[in-house]
Amino acid sequence: MAEHGSKEIERGQIIDMLGVSPQAADHVIRSLRRKGWLERASWGRYLLIPPEMGPDALGESNVLALVSRIAEPYYFGYGTAAMHHGLTTQHRQVIRLVTPVRARNRCVLDTEVRIVNPVPRKFFGFGPVDVLGYTVMMSDREKTAIDCIDRPDLAGGEGEAATVLATACRRIDWHKAASYLERMSSRTLTRRFGWLAERAGAAIPDDVRTQLGNLAQGSGRAYFG
Repeated sequence: MAEHGSKEIERGQIIDMLGVSPQAADHVIRSLRRKGWLERASWGRYLLIPPEMGPDALGESNVLALVSRIAEPYYFGYGTAAMHHGLTTQHRQVIRLVTPVRARNRCVLDTEVRIVNPVPRKFFGFGPVDVLGYTVMMSDREKTAIDCIDRPDLAGGEGEAATVLATACRRIDWHKAASYLERMSSRTLTRRFGWLAERAGAAIPDDVRTQLGNLAQGSGRAYFG
């Protein structure tokens, strides 16, 4: 199966491939799952664990592949994305799945999955990434940092969110980050982001500093200019 580049397979395909009865195919499926070569994605659908990765590949990355089947569209964000991008050293016990779809929280392979339903203007800034041979949608580095500042409760708390931003400051595209903040249209978020970035000693380009200062204008304390 994996030799053909397949990442998923359905029960009916296994029956046809083996030329056996449904009961016999179910026995094979159970055996492959026990050995760690298959993992159930949904009813009658399974993820194939690449042979070169072996059964030990059933770690967090394959949990992400399974969780990605819960809703569409979606992206993994906040603390989950921060860990993927190397912006935190904290091990996450909870996976954050961001989607406009109303879905229930659940456990997948003993991992807690929390659904985050954002307002429409905040559902952007993500793209495909590869995790152990499976493609999933993940917020990019800039959106991850901004999301964590916007919702520190989903990133391990205010202190951890500040650490995520401080780490991201050395690697982010500042012009992209500014465009994201403009799109999210929150003066409070822009001020908070700017204040924390300056405390982290970020080298913010002058034109971006001016843009963020304009976005932060209004009632309340301004942290730019």
